[in-house]
Amino acid sequence: MKHFFLSLFLLIAGMVSATAAENITVDGVNRTYNVYAPSALGEGRPLLIFCHGYSQDANWMQNNEFKNDQVSMESVCDTAKFVVVFPNGINKAWDISGNSDINFIKAIIDKMATQYKIDRNRVYLGGFSMGGMLTYHAMNKISDLIAAFAPCSGYPMGGATADANARAIPILHIHGTADETCGFSGAQPALNVWISHNGCSTTEKVISNYNGYNGCKMHIWGGGQDGSEVRLLELPNKGHWISKEPQVYTGKEIWNFCKRFSLKKTAPIVTITSPAEEGKCVSYGPKGEVKFPDVTITATAEDPNGTIKKVEFYDGSTLIATCTSKPYQAVLSGAKSGKHKLQVVATDNDGETATASVVMTMQTPTLALSLSTSFSEGNAIPAGWTLYDSSEKRSGYSSGFTSGSRVLQFTGTKKGFTYGLYFRNVNGTAHQGWAKYGLPEGGHSLRLAPGHYKIKYRVCNWNMSNFGQVEVSIDKLSDNTSVASQTYTPNINIGNSAANSFDVPTQQIFEFDITKQDDYVIAFYSAASGWSDGVIGQLSIENVSYGVTGIDEVSIERLALSGDAWYDLQGRKYTSKPTTKGIYINKGNKIVVE
Repeated sequence: MKHFFLSLFLLIAGMVSATAAENITVDGVNRTYNVYAPSALGEGRPLLIFCHGYSQDANWMQNNEFKNDQVSMESVCDTAKFVVVFPNGINKAWDISGNSDINFIKAIIDKMATQYKIDRNRVYLGGFSMGGMLTYHAMNKISDLIAAFAPCSGYPMGGATADANARAIPILHIHGTADETCGFSGAQPALNVWISHNGCSTTEKVISNYNGYNGCKMHIWGGGQDGSEVRLLELPNKGHWISKEPQVYTGKEIWNFCKRFSLKKTAPIVTITSPAEEGKCVSYGPKGEVKFPDVTITATAEDPNGTIKKVEFYDGSTLIATCTSKPYQAVLSGAKSGKHKLQVVATDNDGETATASVVMTMQTPTLALSLSTSFSEGNAIPAGWTLYDSSEKRSGYSSGFTSGSRVLQFTGTKKGFTYGLYFRNVNGTAHQGWAKYGLPEGGHSLRLAPGHYKIKYRVCNWNMSNFGQVEVSIDKLSDNTSVASQTYTPNINIGNSAANSFDVPTQQIFEFDITKQDDYVIAFYSAASGWSDGVIGQLSIENVSYGVTGIDEVSIERLALSGDAWYDLQGRKYTSKPTTKGIYINKGNKIVVE
């Protein structure tokens, strides 16, 4: 009887419409969205993703902008049987120039394909205001994933562009003539770019009093490549908002336009999930003895109209492995220094193929390696780095962050450096606020051979008038234990504004010994106090010597005459046994302190 009621419950649950707030991790960041799926949805149904405006969120978009007593997007979904997702932008805004929100959209598509078995050929994207700007951005970035686009009351303020590699795409742009935020006059120039790109007729067809709505006009430019067309729905005397008029309801207009289009893909879809683009392995060692760590390549592959027969992994033109079933994974071993184009080729049961690739760099530094050259874009997380503030973790390259840990661009008339990596500790727990280079999720690895190394860096506080210590540590990747560390208290506080002037921080030098070849992490920790912070600039690492690290230059006989004194390999004297890990000389013996 218990099993009967459980089965009945599950059956009923599958028949009930559902709105859910869900989350997904993208580029190391927890992202959230609302999803609505009608009852008895079935498989192979379409997906619409619609993005809110600036300073709005998913709840507002779904429950206020799109809804009143007469209409709602849910009712359109229930009738037409498709899934709608309302994503949340970071800090209620969108990255309309970088990849962070493009990757978010791609992740949503993958999640909906898994969760609701949506039809990848019928995925549609729209957005309001800044969400419309993101929609235009996506036209250039992921036209191969989106069947039709529906921007509303938003377009690129600096002028639209059409990437030469973008396919001909169907577009419905909806805009009010009285919009004072994004003027109606800017919609046509943005669409002209795509009318030309699509090869549409430049002679428009106009439907006046569209759907019986007095003064409303539908402008149509048809005849584009692959059946594409561009439309502009002109809403008379409408301001900067979604139309909920009975004759012209924005949600229904979007669906009626988009449902006509499909990507009609039959080829397989393949994606490399690891390593990330811009991946890098940095490996130090004596000339001719450098060894790079193994790189695990993972991929996903599926076929819209069949099954995956095989997935092949290549390093350039060299076949690494072939998989005929999940998981699709291969290991690159014994890689040489230089750039490696890692390719994954999926073949389906019809013999059609698809390819995905990333470039992985194997680097063997011979001089000082700058780790701060990637601090070159404000409000971004640089490749190779992972930041954690005791609440949120951000990893690898992503952009569009306007608060929290990120790269800051300083604009004061006097500044110690132009860009700095800001990290913080929200709750004050020791070692719970940090910036780390070399973690797998950051996309870069750091392998050090036995030897003596030097790190140079400049650091200051961001918003700590009483100053707070910053600790730099070399940690083993395998167990997160510290090999060596140094603590410094900055004497410069920027003052919580990137426009403030500040002096050049004193260059700090951190020297340490590595006794075993391994993968390591460079970690900067802010103080163990609430809202402690640090800003790093001009950071580099270099090898001073390999092997016994200058042991030949130290007179063992002379040191042996010095009683119980200890010496490091630079000749510095210690009156008792050192506690910092490294190689030391005591009574003529070389001793490794673990």
